[in-house]
Amino acid sequence: MTSTPEKSVSAREITSEDIFRAHESGKLSVGLSAPLETQRDLSIAYTPGVAQVCTAIAEDPALRKDYTWTSRLVVVVSDGSAVLGLGDIGAAASLPVMEGKSALFKRFAGLDSIPLVIDSKDPDVIVETLVRMRHSFGAVNLEDISAPRCFEIERRVKDALDCPVMHDDQHGTAIVALAALRGACTVQQRELRDLRVVISGAGAAGVAITDILLASGVSDVVVLDSKGIVSADRSDLTEVKKALAARTNPVGRTGGVVEALDGADVFLGVSAGTVPEAAVASMAPDGIVFAMSNPNPEIHPEVAQKYAAIVATGRSDFPNQINNVLAFPGVFKGALDAGARAITEEMKLAAAEAIVSVIADELAVDRIVPSPLDPRVVPAVAAAVAAAARAGE
Repeated sequence: MTSTPEKSVSAREITSEDIFRAHESGKLSVGLSAPLETQRDLSIAYTPGVAQVCTAIAEDPALRKDYTWTSRLVVVVSDGSAVLGLGDIGAAASLPVMEGKSALFKRFAGLDSIPLVIDSKDPDVIVETLVRMRHSFGAVNLEDISAPRCFEIERRVKDALDCPVMHDDQHGTAIVALAALRGACTVQQRELRDLRVVISGAGAAGVAITDILLASGVSDVVVLDSKGIVSADRSDLTEVKKALAARTNPVGRTGGVVEALDGADVFLGVSAGTVPEAAVASMAPDGIVFAMSNPNPEIHPEVAQKYAAIVATGRSDFPNQINNVLAFPGVFKGALDAGARAITEEMKLAAAEAIVSVIADELAVDRIVPSPLDPRVVPAVAAAVAAAARAGE
């Protein structure tokens, strides 16, 4: 079965009134999975029957997975410090995004999910909160937490909890970027290992994309931050960027985006910066441009298309939308299906391969990844992730 690509929706077709009406009273509600219509129903679902289940779990805590919703519950956690392109807007203002993320888990993967916004930017507080709440959920999706704290928080939460944990801004973005690049390479009959890649953005997404591309065989990656190429000769690098410099930029390039893009095969943007048209024009023939920043891509796709053979963005109103919803629902579903205690690098690589395999026979210049609404995506990703999890046991 094939899937017809969805028609792009222009932002001009959506009014502010449409948006606010859709968010009235939030986007989530709790549904029932057991009947509550009769006295008998009440006696089974609540008192006195529920006491038997509580006693059983007290005697064997592992039964919590069988007799509560936690084995299928993902908690979406944020401190509101790096929300979309809005920046540090705080926990309360971030809640509509977290509700939306939870709604996507339900819609695409059938997983229950609740948003949890924490009114603190202290890593100790965030980690302790999740540790104390561990019995209430089965997996953790960290979201919109600013770098470099996001790296520490994810590492510490993973170390502290015996369940799947993933910072989606890092790894979900990396998975879909790799999938899109694999799709583009297939269309162009090229190999990942032959590409010279420039990544604009040395934050959460940029670091994770760098890691997954290196793990996939790309050997020449140059990363840019707001001050230029991340290189070992710079004295202003954070510890994260020092480590990034040590594993990238193999020929020691220096300068800014103009110098980085000269002769490059791929530009991959996950920053709030802009790219001069002349820099894109200087890329190698058959260039690939992924301008993924939202809502404003680093270079407008209509400009990029004058020079690049394949262009993608993070937006829904242009072809080739690179969207995290292609990854995270299936990744978490697969991890929970397999009873995984962590989300490994092998599971992420399997997810990327599964995404592009969905449209292996349908790939084209303007279709290097499936539509986020393609019903084949989540089952394929979940199956691949679960298989990778079981193989790694």
